[in-house]
Formats: sequence, structure tokens, C-alpha cells
Amino acid sequence: MKTAASTTPTVYVVDDDVSIRESLSSLIRAEGMMVEVFASPLDFLAIERLKDFACVVLDVRMPGLDGLSLQDELAHRGWEVPIIFITGHGDVPDAVRAMRAGAIDFLKKPFEDFALLHAITSALSRVSSTFHEKLEIAELQARYDQLTPREKEVLVMATKGRANKVIALDLGISESTVKVHRHNVMSKMQFRSLPELALALQRLKPESH
Repeated sequence: MKTAASTTPTVYVVDDDVSIRESLSSLIRAEGMMVEVFASPLDFLAIERLKDFACVVLDVRMPGLDGLSLQDELAHRGWEVPIIFITGHGDVPDAVRAMRAGAIDFLKKPFEDFALLHAITSALSRVSSTFHEKLEIAELQARYDQLTPREKEVLVMATKGRANKVIALDLGISESTVKVHRHNVMSKMQFRSLPELALALQRLKPESH
């Protein structure tokens, strides 16, 4: 499942009641979050990209595939996203099953706005650290990709502790050129010290450096 990064959290609302979808959408947007609404679990499963920084507000009882079955299907597909259930019934067995399967909360309609917003905040906090780590790695990768092939060669040798004179001999270039490459590397990668950069590069995929 491919994911797309955005610094603004997204709340997916899945409910067959159009009035519920509209009211929740207005409430969540007013808090500065993005919202995507779906009339059924099957509509939700048809999306191509699942945002990294997101959660799902999911109705329990819906025609066809219900909310609990959707929760099971998401787990089966490996789509890791926090779920907040909302229901007009509030059956204890449903709540127990949902929470055991990892749901963040189980709210009975009608619920107070603050209760839902609190649940959404809790859900997003679960994924916040992981999301921001992915974002940092993506930004680091983007900066690394800006390096020229020669700058990457110099970077690899420099992080292995090779002196400029040795790097120059190995690459068949002048020592002054090596210094220019090293300066460009530090500037493009936005690091002040080589040890910090070397440590940061360990977070990238092995084939990247």
C-alpha cells in the first residue's frame, strides 16, 4: 500500500448517513485538519493512497460490509491506521471486539464534539512520531539525491575517515577539488559536521549511499 506524506493530518470518515458525514466533516475541518468522507467501507477500500498522518472515524453498523468487518480487512491488508468507532447502538460485544482489535475509542451517538476531537487527537498522537520520522528521512533522501555522483563518492570516502589527500589520489583529482566537493556536500545536506552527517546517512536505505 503506497502512502503519501502531508504535514496536515487527514481524518477519513466512513458513514452511510450523509448528515453525519457532513457534520463531522465541518467539525474536523474547523480544527484545521483535512477530511475525506466515504459512504461505505467498500468506497474507502477503493482509495489508492493511504495518508501516513491519518486516522479513521468509522460507523459500526452499515449495509453490506460493516465497520468491524472493515477493521478486520484493514488489518488483513496491512493498512495500519488508528480507528475511532462511532455507533448509534453501543453494543458491549462490538465495543470489546473493536478495542481488542486495536481501536482507539468507541463513541455512542450522539456524542459531544470534544469527545470525538479528543479521540482524534489521541489517534493522531499514535502515528505522529512515526510519521515525522518518515518525513525527516524523506527530506534527508531528497537532499542526498541532489548530490552529484562525484560528491557522493567524496562523501562516502570522507565518512570512512579518509583524508582529503587520500581521496584526491583515489579519485585522480586535486586536493583543492576535494575540498570544494566536501563543502558542496555539507551545504546541500545541511549539516555542520561530518560525524553528524555520517550518523544521519545510516537512516537511509543501504543502496542510497
